[in-house]
Amino acid sequence: MSSEAPPTKRSETTQKKPSGAVQQFSIFLRNRVGAFLDVVRLLADHHVNVLATSIESSSDTAIVRIVVSDPESVEGIFHLHSIPHAVSPLIVVEMKEASQLGEILGALLAAEVNIFGSYALLTRPNGLAALALHVEDYDCGASVLKAARFAVLDQGDVSR
Repeated sequence: MSSEAPPTKRSETTQKKPSGAVQQFSIFLRNRVGAFLDVVRLLADHHVNVLATSIESSSDTAIVRIVVSDPESVEGIFHLHSIPHAVSPLIVVEMKEASQLGEILGALLAAEVNIFGSYALLTRPNGLAALALHVEDYDCGASVLKAARFAVLDQGDVSR
């Protein structure tokens, strides 16, 4: 990990947002007890729920990736509180059965869509499990999964 501080300006941290895409916030925190809880409480104070999360930590820092119920508000909250973050689009795909994971990954592999990370949602948007995928090419990945007849959810679907 670089010793350079992560950028905090919106123009430097936000990738082009595909229309309707679920937004992932990557938050850069010190690796200390309660750091993530502080962020969750801050968001709750602003009536924002965390819908999915993934944490990668090292001895000094942690990258917490979250999906939230109100991404527009979170941008402002993070800027107001000087919380370093980046935003990227996620494909959120519904799974009727856990066995569909192989089909999802196979479809993306066949199209040579590189997966940077994935995690499950804490909520079940339509009563079904949902998998969040951060991929190299959002548009291609979403198109491939839709063509394979998977339901790709947008921010409105997961924020219900």
